[in-house]
Amino acid sequence: MDGERRRRGDLQRDVLTTLAEAGRSLTAAEVRQRLGGGLAYTTVMTVLTRLAAKGLIDRSRSARSYVYRASNDPSEVTARRMQRLLDADGDRAAVLTRFVGALSEEDEQLLIALLRDADGNRPT
Repeated sequence: MDGERRRRGDLQRDVLTTLAEAGRSLTAAEVRQRLGGGLAYTTVMTVLTRLAAKGLIDRSRSARSYVYRASNDPSEVTARRMQRLLDADGDRAAVLTRFVGALSEEDEQLLIALLRDADGNRPT
């Protein structure tokens, strides 16, 4: 994509894909290089920092800098996204009501079973 302007969200998706395909932790410079190098280092750092803050990638210290890697569990990433969306709205009951109302019959039954199981595992 050198020389082309990315659409909104494309860079985040490209960074996520780059980290997933790497199979190991990468520095920001390595991510930039794998993306083609046409981006400013600060742009790549900004995207990595935002993705880490959203919980979409993992960040850890390595010497004096950070390394980044794709999250190992896609369902955990999705659950974090759902939690952030729920936290962002002031009316949790309305959000949950609409969510449950949009579920298929199978998903609704699964959710009921999961809630029963979670309730049975709570300390008394």
